[in-house]
Amino acid sequence: MVDNTASIKWYDFKAIEAKWQEKWELEKTYSVREESNSPKYYVLEMFPYPSGRIHMGHVRNYSIGDVVARYKRMRGFNVLHPMGWDAFGLPAENAAIKNDTHPAEWTYENIDYMKKQLKQLGLSYDWDREIATCNEKYYHWEQILFLKMYEKGLVYQKVTIVNWCDSCQTVLANEQVIDGACWRCDQPVLPREMNGWFFKITDYAEELLADLDHLEGWPEKVVTMQRNWIGKSTGLDCTFKVEGSDASIDIFTTRPDTIYGVTFLSLAAEHPLLPELLEGSDRRNEIEEFTRRIVIEKQRGRHEDEIVKEGIFTGRYCINPFNGEKVPIYIANFVLMEYGTGAVMAVPAHDQRDFEFARKYGLEIRPVVIPEGADLHAESMEEASSAPGILVNSAQFNVLSSEEAQQAIIAHAEKMGFGNAKTTYRLRDWGISRQRYWGAPIPVLYCDNCGVQTVPIKDLPVTLPKDKASKSSDCC
Repeated sequence: MVDNTASIKWYDFKAIEAKWQEKWELEKTYSVREESNSPKYYVLEMFPYPSGRIHMGHVRNYSIGDVVARYKRMRGFNVLHPMGWDAFGLPAENAAIKNDTHPAEWTYENIDYMKKQLKQLGLSYDWDREIATCNEKYYHWEQILFLKMYEKGLVYQKVTIVNWCDSCQTVLANEQVIDGACWRCDQPVLPREMNGWFFKITDYAEELLADLDHLEGWPEKVVTMQRNWIGKSTGLDCTFKVEGSDASIDIFTTRPDTIYGVTFLSLAAEHPLLPELLEGSDRRNEIEEFTRRIVIEKQRGRHEDEIVKEGIFTGRYCINPFNGEKVPIYIANFVLMEYGTGAVMAVPAHDQRDFEFARKYGLEIRPVVIPEGADLHAESMEEASSAPGILVNSAQFNVLSSEEAQQAIIAHAEKMGFGNAKTTYRLRDWGISRQRYWGAPIPVLYCDNCGVQTVPIKDLPVTLPKDKASKSSDCC
């Protein structure tokens, strides 16, 4: 038997790869020059979050981009292939709190380590063009864009509900709330109202929908998901006045043909009218305790289909403007403040969720749309009937088809002045100020005398403090 092991030449990857990587770095092999006459090509993979270590998902992603970049160079293109770091965010802030350090220190240590790992992979990046989103030279431009959008009315503030850990004095993402407690300190997490900044992306909902038709080659499943995410709905926007009050409740429905079948109204637990509705109520404490529990459960991110339908009567009524009937107002755990108006007209005969709720709490079920060939009676119904049909129990709109009635009912509401046709979207504006500290500073001053004032572009960037405590500023 012949021993051939002596003739095998082993690949000494440590020596060989280090040699060539050093040569590439010294000669700036992958640095792009703007004066080149070659055709330009830009290769960009998503920037990694500097979590501390490169994992195999990173390797897979960046290897694919590197293959494209090298192929294009070999074909004579002047390739720009940069790398950067998506460095702001709650994880860095939370890690810094946990380790009692500044987020910048934690972030830049991770960047240094991960950069070393990427260089060991031999990826063809132009490291002279490296950026980090936490660098003031970068977020200077973010602040300029913010101010330009603010000038155009595309940025605004509003109160929103967040997960708040009082022990850590910080906001948590839903994923960081474990069984109602903070993932870091195990103290209870409670919903809290905070003022936040939002980009008004809903202004572009129709444009986003229209442009989905131009995505050639996209899988139909993905396009459908995008359509559902935008969630366009057309229907009736209608006002129900609260009995014995000057207050009113706005609802939106895609089924105006069922308006005469409303037997109760459901409010989200966070509805802003709730304190007024409960004023003077001898059940106020009981109802507020119920709403607190519901809000906490919502913050834990439980899916609507997984929750048991629950509600509580507020003791107040509103008036259906179409027939003048008193409608009891309930708080229901399945109504979401962030969708629609935070109030839902409940038609249990024609909506399964409302049907289950009505059966549970002994509320009236009134069929007003009869599908072809059906014979609906409330006492014998085992589930809601959502199919279109012919209207009954609907005053002057009886015998109209659902389609005819929808248009006629909207026209009647507009004529009488208590409703109008409306288009809504499931898409919501983008909250951009969830972080307590480690995020691009919003370039505004909060002045006790003048209110919110934008920082002039000439004074940018507004930079983060170097210590762990931030200070407020006045403009005068």
